Amino acid sequence: MKTLLGILLLGAFLGSASASTITVVPVFEPLSLHDTDGDEAISEIGEALQASVMSRPMALTGALPENLVDAIRSPHRIPSNHPNYKAQETNLLVLCNVGISGEMIDGVLTVKLNVAELAIPANVDLTSRQILKLAIVALRKTLDAYQRPQPQPLTVSVIIDGADDAKTSLRDLGAKFVIGEPTPAN
Repeated sequence: MKTLLGILLLGAFLGSASASTITVVPVFEPLSLHDTDGDEAISEIGEALQASVMSRPMALTGALPENLVDAIRSPHRIPSNHPNYKAQETNLLVLCNVGISGEMIDGVLTVKLNVAELAIPANVDLTSRQILKLAIVALRKTLDAYQRPQPQPLTVSVIIDGADDAKTSLRDLGAKFVIGEPTPAN
């Protein structure tokens, strides 16, 4: 009996240890180009800004697509071969204290962009609206890359959270959209 119990416990332990799957995925991030000489034309928001939405590979584990949403706010220091480029952080969500989280609620990926602590550093020449629009572009691109091989479309609801009286106008950036929606046949 002890042997059988030991085998069952060992099997449960080994099963839980190998249950984590690590997946390398592209994650798009809203990046500041401050301390560079570049502007980026961002067609998704119709503006040329000293910012860009770019991807980088990340090895993630856990619930997807929820963890993809969290990864959009990962710290990001752009490597450089120029001794005068000193930017320690370029991810606009990190730089400007914008939180982002995702949770599946009734089959809908609910994404909260928390602006309660939003503060734009002096060297970042962007508005709050531009930063949130870039974050939503990064979200859509990240989820689109993830959703392409998936058999079912993904409904996404974006909520602007933590908007006090001074930031109430940002709430209208909330949106609902579908990623991977089949295109109608002609």
